[in-house]
Amino acid sequence: MLFKLILAGILFLSLLLVGACYLVWAFSHFGWIQLLAKGQKFPSLGISFLILLITAVFFVCSLSFVDAIVIFFHTVVFFLLSGVLLFVFKIFSKHEPAFYLQGWIAITVTLLTLSIAYFHCTHVWQKDYHLETDKSLAPLRVAMLSDIHLGTTFNSQGFTHYLQRIESQHPDILLIPGDFVDYTAQREDLRLAAKALSELSIPYGVWFSFGNHDEPSLGVRNFSGDEFRQILTEQHIHILEDSCELIDNRFYIAGRKDRSMGPRASIQDLLAPLDTSKYIIVLDHQPNDYANEAESSADLILSGHTHGGQLFPIHWIGRWIGAFDRAYGYERRNATDFIVTSGISDWAMHFKTGARSEYVIIDITS
Repeated sequence: MLFKLILAGILFLSLLLVGACYLVWAFSHFGWIQLLAKGQKFPSLGISFLILLITAVFFVCSLSFVDAIVIFFHTVVFFLLSGVLLFVFKIFSKHEPAFYLQGWIAITVTLLTLSIAYFHCTHVWQKDYHLETDKSLAPLRVAMLSDIHLGTTFNSQGFTHYLQRIESQHPDILLIPGDFVDYTAQREDLRLAAKALSELSIPYGVWFSFGNHDEPSLGVRNFSGDEFRQILTEQHIHILEDSCELIDNRFYIAGRKDRSMGPRASIQDLLAPLDTSKYIIVLDHQPNDYANEAESSADLILSGHTHGGQLFPIHWIGRWIGAFDRAYGYERRNATDFIVTSGISDWAMHFKTGARSEYVIIDITS
């Protein structure tokens, strides 16, 4: 997998360089740039480069560096696609467009695509699942939200708004399989978000397992992993790290240590002490241990991490490099149900072209 990651990194940098050169060349063909450069090749390339650089800096400052990269690659792809389309059109029509149609098509489609992607990322939908079990379990309504990434697309106030929507669905329990915070989250905002969780009227409370963004004290956030744990604990949010709890003598909640946090217990060892006649729900942030989990006594595995594929075609790339077993949705293997959510927010960016932001309501009946 390490070799594939290195190969993917080299490919990314190569595409970035080639794409930048191509975009400068393609953008220089706009009529107004040609007019400014008086039809001269190198001045038009220079003006094109300067305009694209200023635009990139604007998006880095107003959104983020990752957002700027996303916008860049979409623009390159749509310039290429519109160029191919117009090349074919010219072959059959034998007519040359009166103006730089390739550029205007590319810019228009890029704006439309990323506007929809921005809307899908920054607005949140409810996703419903209905599951059945042979085990004795009175109807159970589970709410799940993952990949909150506090500080990316909303702060604690925006988070509270979504919690009110979840509370209105009257869940019996709220489960959070990782990535509560992002690298830009701030201590006070985290405290307010945790307080909002503690004030929810949910019978069995809020249960949390760690994701790959929760522990590292990176970026500009001003709290450590230990402080993060302390804040959640003070607000009565139950933390599960390779541990299990029996809830009301009805069902189990198990939380796996995230694979990014070093060695962890196998799913078989984690669930071995449990009474398998009772329903078992497992929180595992990264959906990449399906083969073992499907052979375990777990009834339901809940994951996030992938953001539903996040950006097309990451879904296929992630599967190719072995980053996850499933990017989004429901799957059943043996007697185990698996659900991967696209998450309620996003990591370091404000676009989703492969999915849309959501929280999940799961109704389980026997």
